[in-house]
Amino acid sequence: MPPPPWPWRGRLGKQQQQADAPAIDTPAEGAGNASPAAGDSIPAPGPGSTAAAPPADDSGVPVPADEPAGTGTSPSVRVDVSGEGAVGAGGDVSHSAVGAGSQVEHSEVDNRIENATVGGDVVQVGRDLTVNTTHNHPPPPLEPVWRPVRVGTVPPLASAFQPRPGLREEIDRARERNATVVLTQVLSGGGGVGKSQLAAHYADRARAGAVDVLVWANAAETSQVIAAYAQAARRVGVRGADGQDAEGDAAAFLDWLADTERSWLVVLDDLTDLEGTQRWWPPAGTGGGRVLATTRRRDALVTGNGRAVVDIGTYTQAEALAYLEERLNEADAGHLLDDRADDLVETLGLLPLALAHAAAYMINEDVDCTTYLDLFTDRASRLENLLPTAADTDNYGRQVTASLLLALDAADHREPAGLATPAIRLAAHLDPAGHPDTLWTTSAVTQYLTTHRTTGAPDLEPVTTGQARSALRLLHHYALITHTPHDHHRAIRLHALTARAARETTPTTDIPDTVRTAADALQTVWPEHEHTARDLTAVLRANTDTLTHHVDDHLWHPDAHPVLSTAGTSLLRAGLFHTAVTHWQHLTANAEQILGDDHPDTLMARGNLAASYARAGRTDDAIRIEEQVLADRERIFGNHHPDTLTARNNLAHSYQQAGRTDEAIALEERVLADRERILGNHHPDTRAVADVLWRWRMF
Repeated sequence: MPPPPWPWRGRLGKQQQQADAPAIDTPAEGAGNASPAAGDSIPAPGPGSTAAAPPADDSGVPVPADEPAGTGTSPSVRVDVSGEGAVGAGGDVSHSAVGAGSQVEHSEVDNRIENATVGGDVVQVGRDLTVNTTHNHPPPPLEPVWRPVRVGTVPPLASAFQPRPGLREEIDRARERNATVVLTQVLSGGGGVGKSQLAAHYADRARAGAVDVLVWANAAETSQVIAAYAQAARRVGVRGADGQDAEGDAAAFLDWLADTERSWLVVLDDLTDLEGTQRWWPPAGTGGGRVLATTRRRDALVTGNGRAVVDIGTYTQAEALAYLEERLNEADAGHLLDDRADDLVETLGLLPLALAHAAAYMINEDVDCTTYLDLFTDRASRLENLLPTAADTDNYGRQVTASLLLALDAADHREPAGLATPAIRLAAHLDPAGHPDTLWTTSAVTQYLTTHRTTGAPDLEPVTTGQARSALRLLHHYALITHTPHDHHRAIRLHALTARAARETTPTTDIPDTVRTAADALQTVWPEHEHTARDLTAVLRANTDTLTHHVDDHLWHPDAHPVLSTAGTSLLRAGLFHTAVTHWQHLTANAEQILGDDHPDTLMARGNLAASYARAGRTDDAIRIEEQVLADRERIFGNHHPDTLTARNNLAHSYQQAGRTDEAIALEERVLADRERILGNHHPDTRAVADVLWRWRMF
């Protein structure tokens, strides 16, 4: 029995009510109720004749035949005359009717004059006079037509997608009870059970059901959720959402969700930082809205506030066999199924990700279930130490990793030979939710692939950008990554478990070069003008966060890599002030530990942390750090070094923000004197300081 449709609609809005009304036809200009000129005769019907009865609308109320209701004309009179000796007089026609069988009817329906009409008083003679006076009020103006809003990219459903009816029934029951459904998993330490695919299925159903607003947010980082909400705020037309304050726009979007009559679905995919995203959960319990989240976490923060948690496990035996059969038949490879299929899906742990890798290998290499099972078992015995037992309580990790590496070996032997392994190791250090195609056109990446090619003679020609793209397509072919070139910002995706396995099998000696290559590529493609490429910039920040999370101190030797600072200042430009505070706190701590307190990069990190505090409204914290930075720079660089002048200027502005105007003016005067001496009186920086001082003194 199919699950009931999602109850998208809440209250019926005005636009929907009007959409149900019959269409209004407008008469051509000049047609219909033109009145005769003054003094013209008004012919009356002959004896015994009767004026034509007006048509009626669905309610039985007469509607003039030659003009539709609601055209907005000025009030007028319709006089119908029949019978002998009947007289109807104009003026207050509702009280004017004379003659045998005459009658007066007054109804608030129409404002037309039919047959003989004049603009003012009306006189009409005949028998059995009937006078109708009707009034009409123009309809209210139609509201603008609503167009559905779609934010984010819903992942396509996998080949041979399994509907998993038992699991979907549980999700459907949960959604009937709760506005928020959170999909978690039993599998410890990784993904691959199909949470995102189920969420994508429901998103597709919502899209087909004409939901008004659909937002798909990659929620591995809180900043990505905020960015998606901010974009949605602009798309639905939230007042004041102008892209200058991302957190403010995101908060305004949540308020809009709480109050709107529109139907909406928000999907938070791969929700990781539950602590940081608590304030960004959409409102629960609104009539037309639903929230669907996927996460690997199962702690208490997932529950509460109307959220229903649904555990997503592996396939059932029947589902796993159905997947394998459908996947192979779709590729015209049904002949690869044999009597060992049951054993194969069991050995793969019924895990969807492992089955996908196995099916791809079988199709590409034309090997049957028995042959693949023998290969898999042999490879597993050699990789028994890849994942420790404590990290794999459900005994799926080892099988998945072995399946991954088995497919990778096959890919490495296909042209361009030897590039699949270094390519996936590089991609594995970036955001699994996706990174841009353009990274693979940089010289940093092509040089890395040339250096780390796993097969071929050492004197092979350098890898080209075309070969780098071919390596991506090869990985896509073996279901190791998903490569969708039309999705430019997140063209290369891979499952988090695949990325984890690839990172953990990267030789220790290769990790530093892999990490710095990824950082160099990110820095190279970072847009110079971020305000013209907000979506791309958000993706690059997410990839930088992922990279720094996985790499220990490899981005700190010999100095801090520039991409660390680029990502931090980008957060400030995007209005993500609180996120910027967290970023610079982390960088400052690392710099102090790795580089030392007096290293220029450490002082730079402290200065940007102070700036983040100031922008976030934590002025006292900003002043405390800025005073320390100024003292350190005066001690290390001297009083007149440009970095010292910058630190003094920043502290002056924080003093002024805190209301310590006299101290602010004293410091800024020192800055002005130094800039006049070093840069001259007419330099833009000098004039900017002079203008600031003038304003502070005046106000």
